[in-house]
Amino acid sequence: QVQLVESGGGLVQPGGSLRLSCVASGPIVGVGAWRWYRHAVGQEGELVASITNKGTTTYADSVKGRFTISRDNGKNTLYLQMNSLKPEDSVIYYCYVVRPFGKDYWGQGTQVTVSS
Repeated sequence: QVQLVESGGGLVQPGGSLRLSCVASGPIVGVGAWRWYRHAVGQEGELVASITNKGTTTYADSVKGRFTISRDNGKNTLYLQMNSLKPEDSVIYYCYVVRPFGKDYWGQGTQVTVSS
């Protein structure tokens, strides 16, 4: 059973930056895409960014130009570089592995708070 562990969240001032990491406890086969979601209590989750197994990236309009998704296959790690952070970016961020022919995986989430 592979586990995903996020880190890198925390408190940052508006305009600041954070880099989230998501480490898989082992190699994952059959991956279609790695994704970052964010979810606030009482609200619908939002797909923030996605990177396919071929390296194609997509972003939510709300984060385009500010966030960058990347991965390091050798380290089984997914990243989300977040720049120019805004108070509305303050939610819990989750990494998610899509496996078209197998079980998907979710991380436990990491809290991001943007406040002065």
